[in-house]
Amino acid sequence: MSESLLIPCPHCAALNRVPAERLHDGGTCGKCKTGLFAGAPVHLTEGNFAAHAERSDLPLLVDFWAPWCGPCRSMAPAFDAAARQLEPAIRLGKVNTEEERSLAARFGIRSIPTLVLLHHGREIARQAGAMGADDIRRWALAHTTGR
Repeated sequence: MSESLLIPCPHCAALNRVPAERLHDGGTCGKCKTGLFAGAPVHLTEGNFAAHAERSDLPLLVDFWAPWCGPCRSMAPAFDAAARQLEPAIRLGKVNTEEERSLAARFGIRSIPTLVLLHHGREIARQAGAMGADDIRRWALAHTTGR
């Protein structure tokens, strides 16, 4: 019997059990019938954050950003590209610090953009400042390899 992983749906946040060896096949949410991997960052809110950060078996790389932040806006395409490269091994998500002030405060975000890598609700690594897609990918993989 293979190990199965809990994967939250990027659309409705419902938890789905996926056999580990089938992770790269994608999968469909049992509740809303959409794909479990969109190749794009998930818009994280107070309402869906726990499903992705605490209950998921996938590491979660969070970009804390704001719409008025120039470096945040310039890093957005790189973060999108990194999502396409890192899924399904790592879920990427974005927290708008203007809309989700409580999440920004909970993680002590002092400057943006800030990347925070989480697994089962525990912070693994943190990096402040804009990065390119390859740097984001290398940084995330360096901190999740062997988990």
